[in-house]
Amino acid sequence: MARKEFEIPAMFKSPIIRKVKEANKITDPRKKDLAPTELDFGPVTFLIPRHFGFCYGVENAIDIAYRTVEENPGKNIYLLSEMIHNPTVNEDLQKRGVKFLFDTDGSVRIPIEDLSEGDVVIVPAFGTTLEIGEKLKAKGIDPYQYNTTCPFVEKVWKRGNQLGKKGYSLVVHGKHQHEETRATFSHSADHSPTVVVLNPEEAQVLADIMTEKRPIEDFERYFGHKSTDGFDPLKDLEFFGVINQTTMLATETQQVMEILKTAARERFGEENVLDHFADTSDTLCYATNENQSATYALADAKPDIAVVVGGYNSSNTMHLVEILEHHCPTFHIRDAEEFDSTKEIHHFNQWEKEMKKTEDWLPTDQRNLKIALTSGASCPDVLVDEVMLKILSLFDETKALDDILRPFEEKLIAEG
Repeated sequence: MARKEFEIPAMFKSPIIRKVKEANKITDPRKKDLAPTELDFGPVTFLIPRHFGFCYGVENAIDIAYRTVEENPGKNIYLLSEMIHNPTVNEDLQKRGVKFLFDTDGSVRIPIEDLSEGDVVIVPAFGTTLEIGEKLKAKGIDPYQYNTTCPFVEKVWKRGNQLGKKGYSLVVHGKHQHEETRATFSHSADHSPTVVVLNPEEAQVLADIMTEKRPIEDFERYFGHKSTDGFDPLKDLEFFGVINQTTMLATETQQVMEILKTAARERFGEENVLDHFADTSDTLCYATNENQSATYALADAKPDIAVVVGGYNSSNTMHLVEILEHHCPTFHIRDAEEFDSTKEIHHFNQWEKEMKKTEDWLPTDQRNLKIALTSGASCPDVLVDEVMLKILSLFDETKALDDILRPFEEKLIAEG
């Protein structure tokens, strides 16, 4: 997909991180080098990954949403739900008068029945279900006139549709309550028997059921609430493919694929496996893959601590946290407001699904402290700037920011 330029509001643009990213594009245009950039301020060095922050789909959504607001003065403007999982962006849209019809869990804020034909409805980057689309059409509202659905989510739907026409069932690797997976399930269920698996462990349960190592009754227990009516794992998994929620760990999706492919091989024989198991590896989102690969490289650089900036309901952000927390203390924060000193930081724990408070989180007395600093795909780079500057303010005698940025600015100037 050709890269296009998007109009992003100036308040989301970053004076610091932008220069690092743009300079890296010049020195590594083919994106071969995943080593993080080191910003050495003396007592502390920030490790900045090669890829992070706004992806193509998020920039596309922001461009469309803000243009929609600008072009429809005086009209009622609604988003189906959070446009992306970043509170800063969503709160700004609300300040501009945009209202949300649904919460992220699907519960209703404003009934579609209350809308009028002239109202504007923006479809979020996650897409929406066919059922919601039909309800909007019934009110005389075109659900796709202001559509910010990520092109890579739509690519997954199109591939699923192609398989459905060939008689294949679909296994969706995703969180079944996530907006994107709800939308993908709806589109898939329209043409194929569909079941959602959360992780490789669930994929193994499904594999054991389809190879009859587990009783058929286990299907209802594990998957009855997230499969199409009447799904028969013995019949419907004779021919199938795996598609995913684009923000899941790409390595996990590949594991899910391999587990289920192994089951198909066991059931139908090596010589027949490719007839029964469709290769869908081309549906994996390149931006998710790039960001996660860069995060693995960030972890390999052996940071002392990591700070990940992003919304607390952001799936892709949580996966970056998951990668880093295996290597060092990792703090998932929404922005720089979550800490004021070295004494304590407020951060989200995705496993316990609650906010935590950690004391003495920043060891400013440690020599050559290395901090990995990154963000989710829905997080504006300016928020990363603010976190970096606030952390720097907690150290004594750091090098001047202008001096640190000069080599990057020189690369940009040389490029013209």
